[in-house]
Amino acid sequence: MKHSFLILITFMSVLISSASSCNKVDDNINSENSHTMINGKIKITVNSQTFTATLFNNNSAKAFKEMLPLTINMTELNSNEKYYDLPNDLPTNSSNPETIKNGDLMLYSSKTLVLFYKTFSTSYTYTKLGTIDDVAGFASALDSGNIIVTFELL
Repeated sequence: MKHSFLILITFMSVLISSASSCNKVDDNINSENSHTMINGKIKITVNSQTFTATLFNNNSAKAFKEMLPLTINMTELNSNEKYYDLPNDLPTNSSNPETIKNGDLMLYSSKTLVLFYKTFSTSYTYTKLGTIDDVAGFASALDSGNIIVTFELL
Protein backbone atom coordinates (compact mmCIF):
# COMPACT_ATOMS: atom_id res chain seq x y z
CA MET A 1 0.00 0.00 0.00
CA LYS A 2 2.79 2.45 0.92
CA HIS A 3 4.62 1.50 -2.28
CA SER A 4 1.54 2.28 -4.40
CA PHE A 5 1.10 5.60 -2.62
CA LEU A 6 4.74 6.58 -3.28
CA ILE A 7 4.40 5.66 -6.96
CA LEU A 8 1.23 7.74 -7.19
CA ILE A 9 2.92 10.78 -5.55
CA THR A 10 5.95 10.42 -7.83
CA PHE A 11 3.72 10.18 -10.90
CA MET A 12 1.73 13.27 -9.81
CA SER A 13 4.98 15.20 -9.21
CA VAL A 14 6.19 14.36 -12.71
CA LEU A 15 2.88 15.50 -14.22
CA ILE A 16 2.89 18.76 -12.27
CA SER A 17 6.52 19.39 -13.17
CA SER A 18 5.83 18.72 -16.86
CA ALA A 19 2.81 21.00 -16.88
CA SER A 20 4.82 23.65 -15.11
CA SER A 21 7.64 23.51 -17.64
CA CYS A 22 5.13 23.69 -20.51
CA ASN A 23 3.75 26.88 -19.04
CA LYS A 24 7.25 28.27 -18.71
CA VAL A 25 7.87 27.63 -22.39
CA ASP A 26 4.62 29.43 -23.23
CA ASP A 27 5.59 32.32 -20.92
CA ASN A 28 8.96 32.59 -22.64
CA ILE A 29 7.30 32.70 -26.05
CA ASN A 30 4.91 35.40 -24.83
CA SER A 31 7.69 37.48 -23.27
CA GLU A 32 9.74 37.19 -26.47
CA ASN A 33 6.76 38.47 -28.43
CA SER A 34 6.33 41.38 -26.03
CA HIS A 35 9.93 42.46 -26.74
CA THR A 36 9.29 42.54 -30.46
CA MET A 37 6.87 45.46 -30.43
CA ILE A 38 6.45 46.46 -34.07
CA ASN A 39 6.84 50.18 -33.34
CA GLY A 40 7.27 51.65 -29.86
CA LYS A 41 7.17 55.23 -31.17
CA ILE A 42 4.22 57.59 -31.09
CA LYS A 43 3.66 61.17 -32.19
CA ILE A 44 2.30 63.73 -29.72
CA THR A 45 0.96 66.97 -31.17
CA VAL A 46 0.32 70.03 -29.01
CA ASN A 47 -1.04 73.01 -30.95
CA SER A 48 1.22 73.02 -34.01
CA GLN A 49 4.23 71.42 -32.29
CA THR A 50 4.96 67.72 -32.75
CA PHE A 51 7.04 65.55 -30.43
CA THR A 52 8.08 61.92 -30.74
CA ALA A 53 7.80 59.65 -27.73
CA THR A 54 9.03 56.13 -27.06
CA LEU A 55 6.62 53.82 -25.28
CA PHE A 56 7.95 51.38 -22.70
CA ASN A 57 7.55 47.67 -23.29
CA ASN A 58 4.85 46.93 -20.73
CA ASN A 59 1.18 45.93 -20.77
CA SER A 60 0.05 49.42 -19.80
CA ALA A 61 1.85 51.07 -22.73
CA LYS A 62 0.56 48.39 -25.11
CA ALA A 63 -3.03 48.96 -23.95
CA PHE A 64 -2.56 52.72 -24.34
CA LYS A 65 -1.12 52.24 -27.83
CA GLU A 66 -4.23 50.24 -28.82
CA MET A 67 -6.35 53.33 -28.03
CA LEU A 68 -4.53 55.49 -30.59
CA PRO A 69 -5.19 57.74 -32.39
CA LEU A 70 -6.55 59.82 -29.53
CA THR A 71 -7.27 63.55 -29.37
CA ILE A 72 -8.07 64.77 -25.87
CA ASN A 73 -8.44 67.95 -23.84
CA MET A 74 -5.81 67.70 -21.10
CA THR A 75 -6.30 69.69 -17.89
CA GLU A 76 -3.53 71.69 -16.21
CA LEU A 77 -2.48 70.64 -12.71
CA ASN A 78 0.19 72.03 -10.36
CA SER A 79 2.00 74.00 -13.10
CA ASN A 80 3.96 70.84 -14.00
CA GLU A 81 1.57 68.38 -15.63
CA LYS A 82 -1.43 67.86 -17.87
CA TYR A 83 -3.90 65.05 -17.18
CA TYR A 84 -6.88 63.33 -18.73
CA ASP A 85 -9.17 60.64 -17.34
CA LEU A 86 -9.38 57.84 -19.90
CA PRO A 87 -12.78 56.16 -20.41
CA ASN A 88 -11.43 52.70 -19.44
CA ASP A 89 -8.96 51.32 -16.94
CA LEU A 90 -5.56 50.22 -18.23
CA PRO A 91 -3.35 47.54 -16.67
CA THR A 92 -1.08 49.00 -14.00
CA ASN A 93 2.26 48.30 -12.38
CA SER A 94 2.60 51.35 -10.16
CA SER A 95 5.77 52.36 -8.40
CA ASN A 96 7.26 55.53 -7.03
CA PRO A 97 9.70 56.98 -9.57
CA GLU A 98 11.00 59.42 -6.88
CA THR A 99 11.75 61.95 -9.63
CA ILE A 100 9.36 62.94 -12.39
CA LYS A 101 11.14 64.20 -15.49
CA ASN A 102 10.08 66.68 -18.12
CA GLY A 103 8.61 64.54 -20.90
CA ASP A 104 7.42 61.60 -18.79
CA LEU A 105 4.16 60.00 -19.94
CA MET A 106 2.58 58.08 -17.07
CA LEU A 107 -0.61 56.60 -15.75
CA TYR A 108 -1.88 57.65 -12.34
CA SER A 109 -4.14 55.05 -10.75
CA SER A 110 -5.58 52.94 -13.57
CA LYS A 111 -7.01 55.51 -15.96
CA THR A 112 -5.56 58.98 -15.49
CA LEU A 113 -3.12 59.75 -18.31
CA VAL A 114 -0.47 62.29 -17.25
CA LEU A 115 2.04 64.24 -19.35
CA PHE A 116 4.70 65.95 -17.24
CA TYR A 117 6.47 69.06 -18.49
CA LYS A 118 8.67 69.88 -15.49
CA THR A 119 11.15 67.84 -13.45
CA PHE A 120 10.42 67.46 -9.72
CA SER A 121 10.45 64.92 -6.88
CA THR A 122 7.33 63.00 -5.97
CA SER A 123 5.99 60.66 -3.33
CA TYR A 124 3.13 59.45 -5.57
CA THR A 125 3.06 56.19 -7.52
CA TYR A 126 2.62 55.95 -11.28
CA THR A 127 2.78 53.38 -14.05
CA LYS A 128 5.35 54.40 -16.65
CA LEU A 129 4.04 54.48 -20.23
CA GLY A 130 6.84 56.26 -22.08
CA THR A 131 8.91 59.38 -22.49
CA ILE A 132 9.36 62.23 -24.96
CA ASP A 133 12.51 61.59 -27.00
CA ASP A 134 13.63 65.23 -27.25
CA VAL A 135 12.14 67.61 -24.67
CA ALA A 136 13.43 70.81 -26.32
CA GLY A 137 10.42 73.12 -26.43
CA PHE A 138 8.15 70.61 -24.69
CA ALA A 139 7.68 72.59 -21.45
CA SER A 140 6.84 75.80 -23.32
CA ALA A 141 4.37 73.93 -25.58
CA LEU A 142 2.49 72.54 -22.57
CA ASP A 143 2.80 75.48 -20.17
CA SER A 144 -0.41 77.27 -21.19
CA GLY A 145 -3.39 76.00 -19.20
CA ASN A 146 -5.67 73.31 -20.58
CA ILE A 147 -4.64 72.06 -24.04
CA ILE A 148 -5.77 69.77 -26.84
CA VAL A 149 -3.27 66.93 -27.37
CA THR A 150 -3.25 64.32 -30.12
CA PHE A 151 -1.50 60.98 -29.66
CA GLU A 152 -0.88 59.00 -32.86
CA LEU A 153 1.05 55.99 -34.04
CA LEU A 154 4.18 56.64 -36.08
